[in-house]
Amino acid sequence: MAGHLYTAEVVWHCEGNFAKGQYSRSHLWRFDGGVEVPASASPSVVPLPYSKEAAVDPEEAFVAALSSCHMMTFIDLARHAKFVVESYTDKAEGVMTRIAPGRMAVTKVTLRPEITLRADELPDPTWFEDLHEKAHEICFIANSVKTEIEIVPEPLRLVSP
Repeated sequence: MAGHLYTAEVVWHCEGNFAKGQYSRSHLWRFDGGVEVPASASPSVVPLPYSKEAAVDPEEAFVAALSSCHMMTFIDLARHAKFVVESYTDKAEGVMTRIAPGRMAVTKVTLRPEITLRADELPDPTWFEDLHEKAHEICFIANSVKTEIEIVPEPLRLVSP
């Protein structure tokens, strides 16, 4: 079976003194739908002015990809369970730590989804926990990484249908 192919174009041009390490890490990500995203090394890794604070860094993108995948999986599972998700917000965080001399990794990502359901009453709390667990188990991105992923959902909120 052939898999799905995903592409991204990353474009960088040298600006500054490359030999001295005094060059911009600012670059551009291009995706198949025509979206262009300004990207850069994180200012916590490469000091300003050689990084760009207003751009997305790879570590942030990694955390966002995990959060986004979990969200899309969760809301689809909720739909199949006949629940209506009104809104979903996640203030996800990733922690990068040293894993060996000269090696760093994002070792933990915590997802904090805040979900509002359109319903008259709260569902059984075990349903909510089970759905998050199942979403994590089948999330494509979570299955692709070795980072610890913790899911700490906020209490469900309801809005009347």
